[in-house]
Amino acid sequence: MKTLLGKKIGMTQIFTEEGVVIPVTVIEAGPEVVTQIKTVEKDGYSAVQVAFGETKPHRVNKPMTGHFEKAGVEIKKHLMEFRVEEGEAYELGQEITVSDFEEGIKVDVTGVSKGKGTQGNIKRHGHRRGPTSHGSKHKRLPGALAGASYPGRVFKGNKGPGRMGRETVTVQNIDLVKVIADRNLLLVKGAVPGGKGSLVKVRPAIKVQK
Repeated sequence: MKTLLGKKIGMTQIFTEEGVVIPVTVIEAGPEVVTQIKTVEKDGYSAVQVAFGETKPHRVNKPMTGHFEKAGVEIKKHLMEFRVEEGEAYELGQEITVSDFEEGIKVDVTGVSKGKGTQGNIKRHGHRRGPTSHGSKHKRLPGALAGASYPGRVFKGNKGPGRMGRETVTVQNIDLVKVIADRNLLLVKGAVPGGKGSLVKVRPAIKVQK
C-alpha cells in the first residue's frame, strides 16, 4: 500500500547539480500506523485503516480511544482507509514510512484547497465585468440569468456567486524530487492543494504520463 498521509509544511526551492532551481512543496509524510485490517471474509472487501498525526488524548472520545487501544497503538489525529488487494499482508501497529517511495517517480497529491468564502461570479468563474462608463450599474454584477417568457426560470447549475474553495483537489503526475527518510519528508515539484499544516494524501500516480 504505497499511500501516505502527510502534513503540508510549506514551499521552498532546491538546486540540481546543473544549477537549475526547482520549486518544491515539503510534505511531512508519515509514519502512519495500521489500526485496522478489513478482509473479504469478515467485511466484504479488503482494506487497511491507518492513523497519522499527533494529538492530545482529551481530544478523542471514548469509542475512538477504545479503537486505538484495541489496535495497540497511540492515539492519533487522523484516520483514513485504503483499499488493498491483500489486507492479510499487514499487521496491527505496523508502521508505513516514506521508504516505500523512490525519488524521480510521479505521484498524485490530494488535499483540501484553501477556502475563500463567498465570492462573486467574476472571481469565482472568471466572468467578464460590465461597462465602467458613467451611469453603469453593472460593473461586477452577473447580468441576465434567464429569458423572458421562456424558459421563465433559471436553469440548475448556472454559474453565479457563491462559496469558493475548500474542495477536495488532486494534482496528478507531479515529480517526487527528493525523499529525506530520516526526517520523514517528501519534496514534490510545484504546488499542492491546501494551506500550511493541512492534511494531504500522497500516492504513486495512476495516470502516468511518459
